[in-house]
Amino acid sequence: MSRKLDDILIDSGIINAEQLKKATLYANQNNVSLGDATIKLGFATEEQITIALSKHFSVPYASKENNILIPEKEQNLQDVVNEKFARENMVLPLFLEEGVLAIAMYDPSNVFLVDNVKMMTGYDIQPFIASKSQILTAIDVFYGGKDLIEEVVVGNAAVKEEEGDDIEVISVEGKLDLDTLKGSGSHYIKLVNAILKQAISERTSDIHLEMFDEMVSLRFRIDGALYERTPPPKESVAAIISRIKILSKLDIAEKRLPQDGSFAIKYQNRTIEVRVSVCPTVFGEKLVLRILDKGTSVLTIERLGFEPRQREDFLSAANLPHGLIFLTGPTGSGKSTTLNAVLSTIKTTELNFMTLEDPVEYKLQGISQVQVKPQIGLTFAAGLRSFLRQDPDVILVGEVRDNETAESCLKAALTGHLVLSTLHTNEALGAIPRLIDMGMEAFLLSSSLALVAAQRLIRKLCPHCRRPFTPSPELVEQALRESKLPPGDKDTWTFYQKVGCPKCSETGYLGRMAIYEVFKINEEMRNIIYKTQDLIDLNRAAERSGAWNLRASGWRKAVKGLTTHEEILSVTTLEE
Repeated sequence: MSRKLDDILIDSGIINAEQLKKATLYANQNNVSLGDATIKLGFATEEQITIALSKHFSVPYASKENNILIPEKEQNLQDVVNEKFARENMVLPLFLEEGVLAIAMYDPSNVFLVDNVKMMTGYDIQPFIASKSQILTAIDVFYGGKDLIEEVVVGNAAVKEEEGDDIEVISVEGKLDLDTLKGSGSHYIKLVNAILKQAISERTSDIHLEMFDEMVSLRFRIDGALYERTPPPKESVAAIISRIKILSKLDIAEKRLPQDGSFAIKYQNRTIEVRVSVCPTVFGEKLVLRILDKGTSVLTIERLGFEPRQREDFLSAANLPHGLIFLTGPTGSGKSTTLNAVLSTIKTTELNFMTLEDPVEYKLQGISQVQVKPQIGLTFAAGLRSFLRQDPDVILVGEVRDNETAESCLKAALTGHLVLSTLHTNEALGAIPRLIDMGMEAFLLSSSLALVAAQRLIRKLCPHCRRPFTPSPELVEQALRESKLPPGDKDTWTFYQKVGCPKCSETGYLGRMAIYEVFKINEEMRNIIYKTQDLIDLNRAAERSGAWNLRASGWRKAVKGLTTHEEILSVTTLEE
């Protein structure tokens, strides 16, 4: 299909000729399909490509939204098309009607697959088209993949007797293949695998496993909130933690001190890093796993939650030949993701990009990345001093934690380098007094600071169940006042409320997005930094320049129906 896909993408207006050229080069260099390359580079979404193929081949589009990609379970289609065949061929049986079997597939031009299904089932075939990820998710649900942990726990005796499993350690580096490899069949290995699989399928960012006096707790952090899941038996927790320690090269005998490590897994052709933290408690060790999915699309600033004016200001500052850019926010607010997306957007072979991080969360092609190792003396300050002898143009410092690092960043900016870093302050302009407290001279900071920004993560409304509502006049007035939007815009606003459905686990929210405040430093603000550093004056100057704060950014998402006003009011404050 790839030979025709380029024409389809161009003819449908999804990509242009230059993007096609880049996608083709990426596909050849990375041995992936043209469609996957287009998605990876952020030129198109899976849904856009799938809809274009649907129109081109005149094959109906199946999705969860139109309720077609939900197989009829009462027809026992699992017996018609078995799970092994479905996964190997990326095909899903949908329904059977008058001797015709409807199936979902991602490549409607694959007539051989249609013929194989027809021969295997004995039915005429009506193909529907769906994206790969939608089919894989639907297969997980249809064939029971969502209840992996419960299946292993409930089926203890049977599981222990089995000799094979679909997970195995394939190298001393701790890499697992969750799809294709066969292992030794240990019950505890099965439990670990089931927990990882279910967590990944539910878009989990963190897994919490801990013991209490009378119970075991297993929780998944999804979209920023923790949700209870089926816990493993209490007697198996120690063995599960030992299994994780082995994979992450930790000391399995040490149960008195906290330990940190990591390992990598392969799942559905995606490389996923798992960060491990083990901490002793009065009831035993607590295990927290951070899941970093490397299979997502290439990071670019266009894929983040910037408003157009904010994106323009950030890119303008990021393309300066020298200066300081600081992004602020609490831990876990997505600062590293944003800065890595900025680097991915502005990187070019004509410049030398270097990063100093703790830890390195994203591997970026064409950028030299260094992991901080304080135990051997490689601190942020020491690494930055070394960087200056590496002829860098753009430097990313993961975090400014001390005076020495702050002074090194300032020195780098003053000697002709662009430096991007983060700080832990509640608001963007709060970075200025914090940096001065760290020893930066006000007159030097005023001349070198290019931009300060802050961000928060907010939950997105579930598009499957959100419901519009008519806001009260007081709510509209509050939104108008705090969003800084023109009064005439309110006629185009649509407010939505959360409802809850199976697709969002009845929470009403599905996924998260970032909101920002972005302040490009102008001459008026430079004078204030040099003379008084007064935050009230700085905020007024920023507002006069046309910028706005986090609360205003949040309202701009809410009036578009992307989130709820309750979410905005809980995440932001008027002081911000």
